Amino acid sequence: MCELFAVSSAHPARVRLRFAEFATHGAPVRGGNPDGWGAAYFDGPEAHVLREPLPAVRSAFARVLEDHDFHSTLVLTHVRRASRGPVALANTQPFLRELAGHRHVFAHNGDLPDIQSRWPLEPGGLQACWQPIGQTDSEHVFCQLLRQLAPLWHAAGGVPGVAARLDVVTAFAARLRPSGPANFLYSDGDVLFAHSHRRHQADGSIRPPGLHLLRRRGAGVQLHEARGLQVHTRHHEVHALAMLASVPLGVGHWQPLAEGQVVALRAGEVVASTGEAPV
Repeated sequence: MCELFAVSSAHPARVRLRFAEFATHGAPVRGGNPDGWGAAYFDGPEAHVLREPLPAVRSAFARVLEDHDFHSTLVLTHVRRASRGPVALANTQPFLRELAGHRHVFAHNGDLPDIQSRWPLEPGGLQACWQPIGQTDSEHVFCQLLRQLAPLWHAAGGVPGVAARLDVVTAFAARLRPSGPANFLYSDGDVLFAHSHRRHQADGSIRPPGLHLLRRRGAGVQLHEARGLQVHTRHHEVHALAMLASVPLGVGHWQPLAEGQVVALRAGEVVASTGEAPV
C-alpha cells in the first residue's frame, strides 16, 4: 500500500528523503512501494512538485533530489504501490491543481474501487474545469474535493477561514469512507489537512490507524531521523514541528489518529480537529 508523509513547521525545515529506503516503510511485501514517488515543497501559495513513475531505487532523479536542500514550512510526500490505473506520470502522486491563485496538493493512501460510479464528476458549470488527467481513484476524488471547495474560496475573496475549510474537508472525507480506505493529505499552502481512516497493516488486516502524528517543540536545532528520512530545523526561539506518517518513522511519541478523524495543521500546530484534538 502507498505511504504518506508530511511536515508542518513554524520555520523552514530541511527535509531529506532517500526514497529508495523510505519506500520500504510499512510495505507488506519485499520491494517496498515500487510504482512511483513524489514530493511537494510549498513556498507560500506556490509549490514545487517533483514526481516520477519509477521505483526510487532505479531513479537517477531521486538520487539528485536526495542531495538537494529544499527548505519549506510545509512538505508532503507519497510513495506509490499501484492499485488503480497503470504506472504512469499522470497517475503519480501528489497531484497538483490551482484554485483561487493557490496551489492545492493532494495525496491518497487506500483503494476506492467504485468511487467513480458512487460519486461521478458532473459535467458543466464552473467546477467542471477540474477533471482527472490519469486513471486513478485518487485523482478523481481530488477533483471532487476542489469542486466542493471552489464556492468557498471564490466567495471568500481570499483564504477562507480554517473552520469553514475543515467543514468541507470533513464532509468530503465522510463521503469517501464507505468506498474503502481513504487516508489522505491535502494542503492549500496555508493549512495541511490530514484524514486518518484504515490501511493495510503489517499483519495483512485492513484496520485503523491510517495515519500517525508526531509533534515536537523546542529552541535551537530540531533533528528527526529514520531510515531514509531526515528532518532538520534551526531557530533560536522555541518553535513547533509536526509530522504525519502512515506508520511511525523513528523514535518519538507517534500518536495514532482516530478512525475518521481530520486534523488541520499550520506552522507545526494543530489548529483544528474533528473529534478529540490530539494532545
